[in-house]
Amino acid sequence: MLFNSVDYLIFFPVVVALYFAIPSKWRWAFLLIASYYFYMCWKAEYVILILFTTLVDYFAALKMGQATSRKKKKPWLVLSILVNLGMLAGFKYFNFFTESINLLFREINILHPLPLFHIILPVGISFYIFQSLSYTIDVYRGIKQPEKHAGKFALYVCFFPQLVSGPIERPNHLLPQIHQPRSFDQQCLVSGLKLMLWGFFKKLVIADRLGMFVSYVYENPAENKGLPVILATVLFAFQLYCDFSGYTDIARGSARILGYDLMINFNRPLIAKSLRDFWNRWHMSLTTWFRDYVLYSLPYIKEKKIVFGKIYRNLIITFLLMGLWHGAAWTFVIFGLFHGVLLVLETITENQRNRFYELTRINDLPVLKNTLGMLTTFSILVFSLFFFRANSLSDSLLLLSNAVDFSNFRETIGYILKDNEVLFGMLMVVCLLVAEYLHERYDLIRYVSSRPLIIRWSVYIGFIFFVLVFGVLQKQKFIYFQF
Repeated sequence: MLFNSVDYLIFFPVVVALYFAIPSKWRWAFLLIASYYFYMCWKAEYVILILFTTLVDYFAALKMGQATSRKKKKPWLVLSILVNLGMLAGFKYFNFFTESINLLFREINILHPLPLFHIILPVGISFYIFQSLSYTIDVYRGIKQPEKHAGKFALYVCFFPQLVSGPIERPNHLLPQIHQPRSFDQQCLVSGLKLMLWGFFKKLVIADRLGMFVSYVYENPAENKGLPVILATVLFAFQLYCDFSGYTDIARGSARILGYDLMINFNRPLIAKSLRDFWNRWHMSLTTWFRDYVLYSLPYIKEKKIVFGKIYRNLIITFLLMGLWHGAAWTFVIFGLFHGVLLVLETITENQRNRFYELTRINDLPVLKNTLGMLTTFSILVFSLFFFRANSLSDSLLLLSNAVDFSNFRETIGYILKDNEVLFGMLMVVCLLVAEYLHERYDLIRYVSSRPLIIRWSVYIGFIFFVLVFGVLQKQKFIYFQF
């Protein structure tokens, strides 16, 4: 069930109405049933995977809670990790690694390829497995006490607003909310609806519109050269941001109406002044997950000279795994490795760059310094998206080669200027950036909320009609559903 579908526009109000109509003590059970139904709308039998993950991690955590030492806890943590990552590897990565081995076999003339299995990737598996794993790891570390209530733990794993594409919640944030009694709050209803509307604007008006041009270029790499390739990749950066942050806004808005607070997942990442700044702003629930459970868990030696080398190595490994998390393809491996290596280089050269800024007096011009940082960071991001968006490694290399071929520049610039959808999409991107800037400085939501009733509702109704009139209402999937 897609957020941008008629089904969800029926499902969600019914859930909200029934949720607040039934006695408080049974609301968790109703929400659990609604969440399983929401997931089963994709492929009913895959709900068995969520149930299996839930049961394994629930009992593993209880056993860890009964253990008297970390040594006795460890087998249960290992069980949780093996089961969860084993499921993820089996459904998401088995064919990728098998195809890679078969390719190697062909190169060395071994003519007995390993079999491939055509399995549909369960939607959201990377998200709910990571969310469940964070619980068992926190219990092992003593950060979280085992949850005794199986049903409420199950709701933590499969809470429908963030089930299929996050944010990846932490047990200390979401589980206490599940235990707290919920009552209808008009302010939560209004603010949740505003957040959902903003998410629909980003998804329907911007992301899906830009996606038509981006898809045309990336599905036909041999037929596009020069400006269309560069423009499509730049626009994909905005499509990806609007698509995923739009999903997050709708998820957070839906949860807020039900009385739940989900973590912020994006903080204006496209104005980041460095790669480190970008990853502190982009998909924050994932980056902090890898920071807390991978980067800080990898071993390193504590002698000073070796420490930094080990930390840099760990950073590259972490980003390589983050790239692989996004998809079972070498393009994603390269994407993650590229960002990991550049983050290391950015850290190593920080002092030299600061000295350069001092010598050239750029530090005296903060606007110039910030602008240079934003342009450099955005350019690096766009370059990496040649791998992130392409259907294969060969397509990535072909598009990179075609991007510097301007032999048909006049024809393509004329074609683009005649494409009203692309031009309107670009205009909406500018409006989005301006709105985010103004909201950062002046809190637009509070400003509009303080206006007289007729002005407020004119803005709200006008914005709804704008989304309905100019949105692409063809029920396009969210990009991160494939991960």
